[in-house]
Amino acid sequence: MKKIVKYIYLVGLSVVFSMATSCNKMYTPPTDRYTEANFWESFDNAEQMVNMAYNQMYSADKMWNDEALSDNVFEGRSNTDQRSIRNGTADPSLGLFASEWETAYGGIKTCNVFLANIDQVPNVDPSLKAQRIAEVRFVRAFLYFRLANYYGAVPFFTQDITLEEAKTISRTPKATVLEFIHSELDAIIDALPSRDGLVADDNGRITKGAAVAFQARAYLYESNWQKVVDYTGRLINDQATYGSYGLYLNYADLFTAAHEYNEEVILDYAYVPSLKMWGKLYDAAPLSAGARLNAYAPVQELVDSYLMLNGKTIDEDPDYNEDNPYVNRDPRMAATIVFHGGKWTHFDGHEATIYIKPGTGGTDTEKADVYAGASSNQTSTGYYIKKYYDITATLTFDAGLNIIMFRYADVLLMYAEAKFELGEMDASVWSQTIRAIRERAGFKTDAALEYPTSLSTEAMRETIRNERRSELALEGLRYYDIVRWKAGTQYLNGYVHGAKFANSNSSYIQLDNRRFDESRDYLWSVPRAELDKNGNLAPNNPGYAN
Repeated sequence: MKKIVKYIYLVGLSVVFSMATSCNKMYTPPTDRYTEANFWESFDNAEQMVNMAYNQMYSADKMWNDEALSDNVFEGRSNTDQRSIRNGTADPSLGLFASEWETAYGGIKTCNVFLANIDQVPNVDPSLKAQRIAEVRFVRAFLYFRLANYYGAVPFFTQDITLEEAKTISRTPKATVLEFIHSELDAIIDALPSRDGLVADDNGRITKGAAVAFQARAYLYESNWQKVVDYTGRLINDQATYGSYGLYLNYADLFTAAHEYNEEVILDYAYVPSLKMWGKLYDAAPLSAGARLNAYAPVQELVDSYLMLNGKTIDEDPDYNEDNPYVNRDPRMAATIVFHGGKWTHFDGHEATIYIKPGTGGTDTEKADVYAGASSNQTSTGYYIKKYYDITATLTFDAGLNIIMFRYADVLLMYAEAKFELGEMDASVWSQTIRAIRERAGFKTDAALEYPTSLSTEAMRETIRNERRSELALEGLRYYDIVRWKAGTQYLNGYVHGAKFANSNSSYIQLDNRRFDESRDYLWSVPRAELDKNGNLAPNNPGYAN
């Protein structure tokens, strides 16, 4: 979709429309600018509205902000909103509570305006119109999905509302919003194309496969295991209808510009070099690679979660050495995280070793990445980010690299988890899902690949959950997994740790003491500003003042 991403900034569109309709019936629409009377006479304008809806659906910033809510990363340079949430100090005035609400409803407005007016556009091919309507309904459902998962009950409407209505509307129960999402996704599937029928210029458009994957994820978050199996099964077993998908050959290459739109990608969020870019890694990559500083770093708990190559955890393997911890580990760790002694390919193509452990590094450039304390410009945890590094980015890490929203490995992991929770996990399901994912990752031993028949129920559950963490790390999904598992105290409570670089490399770095309140922290506060404008949004979610 990179070739068709265009932008119109329609912040003032509703104002223009209201001005036009406020005039008397003798008002003659101007011909030198768009009004409500003539905007929808152009199919190109309608297309720009669709593009605007895509633009408002998601972003790299949203993915990285979602990841910062999890136990995978630590933001050490400032007291960000995500850090405040994790430390238990957020209140209803928090900026993130307000911005997520505002941007989601801004996108919903775009969708509602388009859906209300698309029938005015003349001479549109009926099948193309049906496809665009389905795409916009998908976007609207996705935005409501984010709102419902963050805030629970939220204002819900499917037609554009007036300012006065916005000041009096009440919150709709989360279950009702989710029922709508499921209904919408089922309704639009037939109007969407299969990925197999897309021309190259339409890469990145919402497809049947994307709608089915979204249904599976929505049911996953509700623990509706049979529905998860039903929808993931469509993508696994009926690819003639829903599109041809599979695991891409190389895990690390999945997240590079050279391999966008490969067979594993079900839906991604498009960026365009020089036109629409993102630059998070400017403050997350190694300083020796040209990063400005480190504000966002993987934590030791994530590093520890990766298996040894023999399939054992670091606690199970007697050969694991915490003073030499990065050898014989799951290859996905090196593709995701920059650790001491790891490799980095610079923009000019040359590969370098990254030195992070205090006392190492020979040249000044090599020493640039060495841990120097939690408040220094270098990493606060002893690690840097590698996943989504775009070697074609600018020298300030402005990247035109797409962000993956749904991919086939996640479908396999959802299927595996659902089959397990239904009591239907067996060697066949394991081979189709976990084994296939591990083989692609680079595991080779039977101990790592064969179905583990000796595991207890709880140990198997933890194995499947940990596989999700390793495969999907730094892709913005971990926080939602923790919430749906109701595992906040397990993963989001207690000290955050970095590498064994503290006290002359004798102890692990100790950072924030995170606090998770089981009675409060599975939902966000309704924004203070919204409560002040509309008393019907009260009562606020538990633990937050009205």
